[in-house]
Amino acid sequence: MKLCIPVEINAALNSIVYGHFGSAPLFLIVDSEALTVEPLTNHDEHHVHGACNPLKALAGRTVDAVIVGGIGAGAVRGLRQSGIVVDRSSTQAGGLPAVGSATGDEGSPSHSDSDNQPTR
Repeated sequence: MKLCIPVEINAALNSIVYGHFGSAPLFLIVDSEALTVEPLTNHDEHHVHGACNPLKALAGRTVDAVIVGGIGAGAVRGLRQSGIVVDRSSTQAGGLPAVGSATGDEGSPSHSDSDNQPTR
């Protein structure tokens, strides 16, 4: 399985999940089968607020799931329409923690917290 994790600094599996998918400067592509971690620059980092194109951000890379600290509803829709699972994680220090489902607009200082109710 290939996971995409937005981060600010590449510290491999000790990286801290970035607070918002669309504005993360970097993604880590973690391959759980090959046991590899590969950095990928966010190719859509400087998009207009609310206009994140997650597939452009991933530069055509194929992933099975994205683990986020926060993400807008449009990005969640775009990823899910492409068959990519979106899960929410804590952005607190301590490496990559367990995850739960993301619905959009969670954990982002630039988005409302009103939709902060994870669902599966």
